[in-house]
Amino acid sequence: MSERPRVPRPQVIAHRGASAYLPEHTLAAYARAIADGADLIEPDLVMTRDGVLVARHENEIGETTDVAAHPRFASRRTRKQIDGVTVEGWFTEDFTLAELKTLRTRERLPELRGTAHDGQHPIATLEEIIELLATGNAHQGRMVGLIPEIKHGTWFQRQGLPMERRLLDTLAAHACTRRVPVVIQSFELANLRALRACLGDRPNVRLLQLVDEPQARPWDVAVAGGSLRYADLLTPAGLRQVATWADAIGPNARAILPLDAEGRLGPPTPLVREAHAAGLQVHAWTFRPENVFLPRALWRGDDPATRHPEGSVAEIRAHLDAGIDAFFTDDPAMGRAAVGE
Repeated sequence: MSERPRVPRPQVIAHRGASAYLPEHTLAAYARAIADGADLIEPDLVMTRDGVLVARHENEIGETTDVAAHPRFASRRTRKQIDGVTVEGWFTEDFTLAELKTLRTRERLPELRGTAHDGQHPIATLEEIIELLATGNAHQGRMVGLIPEIKHGTWFQRQGLPMERRLLDTLAAHACTRRVPVVIQSFELANLRALRACLGDRPNVRLLQLVDEPQARPWDVAVAGGSLRYADLLTPAGLRQVATWADAIGPNARAILPLDAEGRLGPPTPLVREAHAAGLQVHAWTFRPENVFLPRALWRGDDPATRHPEGSVAEIRAHLDAGIDAFFTDDPAMGRAAVGE
């Protein structure tokens, strides 16, 4: 397969909205991301007990909502094995949408980003996010896309709450998401393969295979007793296989530009070149403006909490020079600056 040419304008993906400024996955965070120039906005999707897709990074909501402050929900605190990890708290699949709507969101990283917006925003449904996107696009006169991630697909399927068909039906039900670019993501493999088989005539919908730590196994592979690791997907042969069901890969930025012993960005690995040769785009994650998330050589001062947008822009531009096609960022305005528009 011939090498895919680099896209003329790398795409800025709003990671959970403009989450450097507002609590992640809220309508306010998505609205700011659209205003700040994002090309796509990213809702991570989980499901309620009554089968509604809502935007949360995890199905456990104790960390990012005020559920613990609601006495009537105290008995719903429980412990579960989610993708092989013991998690304790409150879980979206144990609540109806009406119950979740009584909660308010909180900042995931309060020590870095403060708590000024805690308690102000409800949990958003996918339907509400699409409606916001349609309104924002009409107001801005441009076509911002949607890049939803299916979270814990195997877990929810085993709870009798499969998300994939519900996601496709929701996308098809809205004129906005029948037109704008849509990229469906997953760290699992089987659901993306199934989606590829049933997408049919949806030319605006593409699939993104997310890639976790090299030695980890996709959870659907693990529960099936398989041995395939993410590292196996990133070999030339693995990338060619991924290209049979996905249009892009989503690796950690460190898989593209590793750090040396002094915390400086090293030379690029062959990943971008090999992915392009397999016909796959590369969407790198995740660029954030605080020192703690930057390579040590790009810090400003010694405080991990210091915001250093210039350092993040430099990091993004180094990855753009390495040939990435898109990137996830908590600060879409910073991402837009890095692209140079």
